[in-house]
Amino acid sequence: MSMVVIQQGIMDTIQDKGRYGFQHLGINPGGVMDRIAMAVANGLTGNPVTEALLELHFPAGKYLFETPALIALSGGDFGAAVNGCPVPLHTPLYVPAGATLTFEKLRSGARCYLAVRHGFSLAPWLGSCSTHLKVAQGGFKGRALRKGDKLPLNRTPQHTGGLSTEVLPWTAATAHLYNKQDTIRILPGACWDMLDAPSQQQLLTGSFRVGPHSDRMGFRLSGTPLRTGRKEEQLSAGICRGAIQLLPDGQLIILMADHQTTGGYPVAAHVITADMPALAQYQVGQSLQFSIAGRETAEELLWQQERALRYLQHATQLRLEKWLSPYALY
Repeated sequence: MSMVVIQQGIMDTIQDKGRYGFQHLGINPGGVMDRIAMAVANGLTGNPVTEALLELHFPAGKYLFETPALIALSGGDFGAAVNGCPVPLHTPLYVPAGATLTFEKLRSGARCYLAVRHGFSLAPWLGSCSTHLKVAQGGFKGRALRKGDKLPLNRTPQHTGGLSTEVLPWTAATAHLYNKQDTIRILPGACWDMLDAPSQQQLLTGSFRVGPHSDRMGFRLSGTPLRTGRKEEQLSAGICRGAIQLLPDGQLIILMADHQTTGGYPVAAHVITADMPALAQYQVGQSLQFSIAGRETAEELLWQQERALRYLQHATQLRLEKWLSPYALY
């Protein structure tokens, strides 16, 4: 009753919505980089939208299903295949016992999410199953997955189903859930006025590239260096995901899921929450631009996303109930 890692990926971890309420203790929330892909994959399998799932980076691992399972993939397109046959994203899949899931080619995006109906049988740490790599807690033994690991599933199917992979006849539309603009939208930060006028203009009109040292902690950007109009020593303060800090060399870093809990670099701006999932799918070397969004716009965009995800969850639940009832699969 498990999934077995038969080939190790570059950074495959268990993640969920993250653990909140402990930043005053120096424990960051963590969690998935792309909350939309998490919600879509979970919704397609009938899970709660925040159920723990696998976050994959390319090249991803190779997985053997020791038991039949209903799964879904969302986020980046890594050319997934079951027993060598390509399978689609954003679509529920029934895979039989003995099936092997592989990822053959990076086509788009930076992170792919794999959800299994009813989730994994894992012990939460501080209320979350997200993997906290720095302290080796949460997820599966507090680390990235390795060859030979067996991920226990929460429930054994009551019926074995068919002997071949079945692609269920519906797909989740996801394009409208992500930022359709050519830019990542931001709100001015507490230190916006510290930037001199040319640097403010450069931030909004220039192009920045995601640097090679980017990871789950932060996206280091490269571009024309920005400057402050006045020199002020900044006190360390609490910071959050999406904060755009100005580094001493004039470059920017966007704090991501595994960001530290406090920081002293000036916060020039914040990426709006609705655009964080799109940002999470940027690859190293990809260029991005910024534009200012008003607070009301940022709130409305987030509300639209959450409403669409609720609709998706309800719709997929109804379809799954209809599909599962004749077979009593789960």
